[in-house]
Amino acid sequence: MGALSATPALLPATGSCPALYRPRNPRATALYQLLEAHYETLKGLWEERFERRYGFWRGFYDGALARYLDCGSPEAGFARLKCDDCGSERLLTLSCKQRGICPSCDAKRAAAFAAFLKDELLSNVGHSLWTFTLPKMLRPYFMRQRELLGDLARLAYETIKELMAEAVGDPHARPGVVVVPQTFGSVVNQHPHAHCLASRGVWDAQGQWTPVPYIDTIAAEKLFRHKIIRLLKSKDLLSDERIARLNSFRHSGFSVDTSVTVWPQDTEGLERLCRYLLRCPLSLSRIHWTPGAKTLFYEAKGSHDDPLASHPQGETLDVFEFLARVLTQIPKPRQHGVHYMGAYSSRARAFRKRKNRPLQSLPSQQDPKAKPEPKLSPKKRAALRKRWAHLIKRVHQADPLRCDCGGTYRVIAFITEQKVIRKILAHLEKRKTDSRSPP
Repeated sequence: MGALSATPALLPATGSCPALYRPRNPRATALYQLLEAHYETLKGLWEERFERRYGFWRGFYDGALARYLDCGSPEAGFARLKCDDCGSERLLTLSCKQRGICPSCDAKRAAAFAAFLKDELLSNVGHSLWTFTLPKMLRPYFMRQRELLGDLARLAYETIKELMAEAVGDPHARPGVVVVPQTFGSVVNQHPHAHCLASRGVWDAQGQWTPVPYIDTIAAEKLFRHKIIRLLKSKDLLSDERIARLNSFRHSGFSVDTSVTVWPQDTEGLERLCRYLLRCPLSLSRIHWTPGAKTLFYEAKGSHDDPLASHPQGETLDVFEFLARVLTQIPKPRQHGVHYMGAYSSRARAFRKRKNRPLQSLPSQQDPKAKPEPKLSPKKRAALRKRWAHLIKRVHQADPLRCDCGGTYRVIAFITEQKVIRKILAHLEKRKTDSRSPP
């Protein structure tokens, strides 16, 4: 009996052999070792060293860390898997489902989110990724008062809606927009901004589609800037003096980018983009740390994605600064991280369902050689999105329940009682010791 855990390490497919799932080892990662070794020390240093820059210590950090350290640990519980063909058994460890700190659970959440958007929510029209960024002067307001991130999402949507409605000459026209506010930059620095997956056009009150091929990003930037400044001033966070100073800058620090576009026929690209919206703030493969060292190098995203880069770009940080940055990216429990707006809002979808008035979309252009996807009920699709094995197979084209003999594993029991867990693990350790070859 072997051990499995919840995020895949894959052996790539070769010839006629399919890709095979291999378990991860969370305890071997730099992030796990750093948090396990330095978390308590960081907690003691927070008030003196980090409170001024990152705000007060937030009480839910302790619970989030405890759950993360148990993620993928057999001692915290597991499921027993058995192959129907050869009878071999394995253990599948349980996940923590923690947001913002666990790359494994964030990857699963992003895959389920992308599956929902592609299969159920998004219409078959073109979509663009709008990115709204803020000047450095205003970023601390959104990091210290996280409820402002909801306002950031709303104002980003209003900017898109007003410009598109103006472009088609219909004030009641609405685009479909999914907004995900994010708080991290390329090196896990504090960088609040909003990503918006928006339709490249609008629907009128009758659900008729009108494409909008171009929006002036300079006009979008000015409108977004006006809305943000008005918001902060209404909450008494921005004085007239600071507004005047902000307006005096040659480059305001606000920006709006719409360069990323996904066309209706690019379903794989659309799903990748949807996963990008809900990605984890940090990547384990970009942490370069030697055990015992007091500093580490965190590689920037652009440098990591370029295999030809001879000198990787990034930032050298001491371990406490890095861990402080990581903790500030953990969202408050039950805080909404995704906002559905316009034609994609829950209210608009319910109204269309009640009136039997679906959104007009473009005719699908499927490859005639491709196998048609089976038609599933909404309940069946929702159930599939929650299945760990289905999501891994969907993203990585590898079946984690495939046995080396070619058979399929199935779950036969969930083990969560500590007494039973200790007994099974002790038995496995004893069998492992007994099976070693003699010297």
